[in-house]
Amino acid sequence: MDLSRIKTLVIGGGIGGLAAARALAMAGADVTVLEQAPEISEVGAGIQVSPNGFAVLRALGLDAALADRSVQGEAVSLRDYRMGEVLRLDLTRLARRDYHFVHRADIIDVLARAARDAGVKIRLLQQVARVEPGARPRVILQNGDTRDADLVIGADGLHSVMRPMLNGPAAPFFTRQVAWRAVVPNVERRGAQVHVHMGPGRHVVSYPLRDGSILNIVAVREQRDWVAESWTQQDDPANLRKAFDDFGSDVTAMLARVGEVRQWGLFRHPVAPVWHDESCALLGDAAHPTLPFLAQGANMALEDAWGLRRALQESADMPAALARYQALRAARARRVIAAASRNAWKYHLSFPPLRGAAHLALRLGGTLAPGRMLHQFDWLYGYDITRAA
Repeated sequence: MDLSRIKTLVIGGGIGGLAAARALAMAGADVTVLEQAPEISEVGAGIQVSPNGFAVLRALGLDAALADRSVQGEAVSLRDYRMGEVLRLDLTRLARRDYHFVHRADIIDVLARAARDAGVKIRLLQQVARVEPGARPRVILQNGDTRDADLVIGADGLHSVMRPMLNGPAAPFFTRQVAWRAVVPNVERRGAQVHVHMGPGRHVVSYPLRDGSILNIVAVREQRDWVAESWTQQDDPANLRKAFDDFGSDVTAMLARVGEVRQWGLFRHPVAPVWHDESCALLGDAAHPTLPFLAQGANMALEDAWGLRRALQESADMPAALARYQALRAARARRVIAAASRNAWKYHLSFPPLRGAAHLALRLGGTLAPGRMLHQFDWLYGYDITRAA
């Protein structure tokens, strides 16, 4: 298809929506992003951009801009909650070394600037009420205004307006896990490493951001009490510290510096059975929310953005393109989500003999076959949606 003839509306100004907007605008499409917030911004948190996601940023011409505002990762250190390092994965041995730790606000800023530079129109305070499908779909806003287009992309996250239109009501379930996130000063001058401290029913992930002066923290604990699925819900830092007070001094010292923390419940959502109709398509978390145990949510959204552009360019008409898009992306999304779900069990082993045996196996694997331990992720990090046939 000739994308210069395609008028596109993107619902949502997050990572996936902005990446898709720039990707399509670079190919000539007329693109408008509808964002409900008063500004394009993101509350403070870090993300890991692995090589598969960075490949899309490179294709978008944003690799240098992202590298300038991130920390290039050197290692992932899996650690027992009290006994120290269990396994070190050397990220410098990846076939592509493009593994970066970046503040979410920084990647959003890079993408928003780049989208505007490509001619994308970003409209703020645009709260979508519903989408009316059809050969030329229509977006109805809460204030009654309407917009139509040749293509509408639902990149509006977990609580997507468009997903239930295509699939009916969703039925996510609470995993009995809650997560906290915070940013603290990097007083110990931690290098370019992810630390994953694994304990009974809990784990803590931390890594440096920006110029290395701050650390991003995500802490997860199993619990029966339900917590809302909202990234903006604040909690008392004392609750976070209490939940991990039996971890080693490196973790407790880090958590002692937390002055503000947000908490949310982790829910498992099914991958949407239907990602599209004849002129509407879901992208990112709206199609396939994932648990944060493989650091792939943003990377999958970036892959989706380029995959959608590819499908549109390689197809004769819109319905065929959107069917091709789902065929290209759905199986990989399911595989990534399944792998993330398995990691939760591995990180949270509670029975001491089982945890000890598992950690011993990791230590031996890291000592005897370090390359093999790293290359088990080739299927994930080695995938390049911008080149794959």
